[in-house]
Amino acid sequence: MDRKTSKKIMHDHNGDGIDRRGFLECMAWAGTGAFCVMQGGVLKSFSMSRLGDFDAKKMAGELSFVQISDSHMGFNKPANPDVTGTLKAAVDKINGLSTPPEFLLHTGDISHLSKPEEFDTVDQILKGASAKDVFFVPGEHDVLNDDGKQYLDRYGKNTKGAGWYSFDQKGVHFIGLVNVLNLKAGGLGTLGSEQLAWMEDDVKHLKSSTPIVVFAHIPLWSVYPDWGWGTQDSAEALGYLKKFGSVTVLNGHIHQTMQKVEGNVTFHTAMSTAFPQPAPGSAPSPGPMKVPDDQLRKVLGITDVNYTRGKHALAVVDSTLA
Repeated sequence: MDRKTSKKIMHDHNGDGIDRRGFLECMAWAGTGAFCVMQGGVLKSFSMSRLGDFDAKKMAGELSFVQISDSHMGFNKPANPDVTGTLKAAVDKINGLSTPPEFLLHTGDISHLSKPEEFDTVDQILKGASAKDVFFVPGEHDVLNDDGKQYLDRYGKNTKGAGWYSFDQKGVHFIGLVNVLNLKAGGLGTLGSEQLAWMEDDVKHLKSSTPIVVFAHIPLWSVYPDWGWGTQDSAEALGYLKKFGSVTVLNGHIHQTMQKVEGNVTFHTAMSTAFPQPAPGSAPSPGPMKVPDDQLRKVLGITDVNYTRGKHALAVVDSTLA
């Protein structure tokens, strides 16, 4: 697909398509999920219903991990009165994957109101996952009232500043960013000068062939700024990653899967394990969206990511809890 004529395809909950120019494709909204892989710099997407056509062994890479997001433990409104049950279903889904993940990434909104018992419940449920290591970044719901002090006490060991950090796993460099403090007008995320300076220094020594995975709560691209679905100073952060051939950015916050490819960077947002939100611009405002009870688990899910050395990009599979 020529970049000038590429499109971002957005599907609302009725399955209708809205074309928006300027992006490569892939949004899974109606609960079918999508298998996404980039080959030779071109993103290809397939319906989850076709995953049976793929050989799981061929899809498996040297490194496999799972992203979960937006557990919102403590939420009890009609959009999902049992977020505990759907988080447990997500763990069951993880434990049933054909390639066991080596760890989990949780991209924020662990809790709904930053209450200790909400964090406790999530921690206890995640102990049942086959992957015992969990790496967190905070969502705005995790830093209420105390600017994230409780979050740092629980999950901030060996992190810098407000909780940012990096680590290496099987040749892949992971960068966990915090963009939910000091939110800007309209709720836009911000990284801040201290974190940006740290990030610039963090990647200076890395070879350009090193695959990079960045994960944060609010998207690092402008999904829909009118709803605060973007990060004000993300361009500076992404500027530090221009020399790398493969960069994958994983986010939560918007409770639906969207994907965009821009140069060397693949952006991917994850479904929530708690409740869906409306497609960008399809409602007066964002927020929990009620769907029929028998459809709820079709719009909740997890993201399975596989990396194979020598491949240009990571393979990303979204699967629902249905």
